[in-house]
Amino acid sequence: MRQIVLASRPKGLPTAENFRLETVPMPALPPGGLLLKVLYLSLDPYMRGRMDDAKSYAKPVGIGEAITGESVCEVIGSDRPGYATGDVVLAHTGWRTHAAWSGPPLRKLDPKQAPITTGLGVLGMPGFTAYSGLYVIGKPKAGETVAVAAASGPVGALVGQLAKMAGARAVGIAGGADKCRYLLEELRFDAAIDHKAADFPQQLAAACPKGIDVYF
Repeated sequence: MRQIVLASRPKGLPTAENFRLETVPMPALPPGGLLLKVLYLSLDPYMRGRMDDAKSYAKPVGIGEAITGESVCEVIGSDRPGYATGDVVLAHTGWRTHAAWSGPPLRKLDPKQAPITTGLGVLGMPGFTAYSGLYVIGKPKAGETVAVAAASGPVGALVGQLAKMAGARAVGIAGGADKCRYLLEELRFDAAIDHKAADFPQQLAAACPKGIDVYF
């Protein structure tokens, strides 16, 4: 199998030299576990923080370890009741083509309900982050203003949709004209502000004349 490991800790933006592609022996099917073939990998902002050797909510990736990440996988071997060859599941395999799994139960994905790639997006961790953060903590009400940072990303984009569904105004904050255009024309935010603009504070004030009720 192949895997991408952390070769060195990046300083600023990661470069190709910070990673290494390795070919290693295929894992064996663990007793009571699963053997997985990775179909899709996630690529999320949190991964950059995990490449630093710094205290955080999760331990950093070690030098020589596979880059952390969730993936959509096909079960190609099973020694666990309830899982059969061909099942599609979500697993934290890291950046590798195959993985042995002996951990907790894995969430199954039904290709008939939605594209399996949504398990890494709107129906996965980013989607649940948006839903729980906005509806459980933010609790917007009709007519309120919800301001969303990083609004063009997978979490922020959904926060805007959920805010609109709650009857609130959605004000998106993103970097660059293209992202702001995407927020307005495709995601239908009520306003989009470029945080790189020199008059960003004035634009934000104009977009939120009654203030901000929920800031995500």
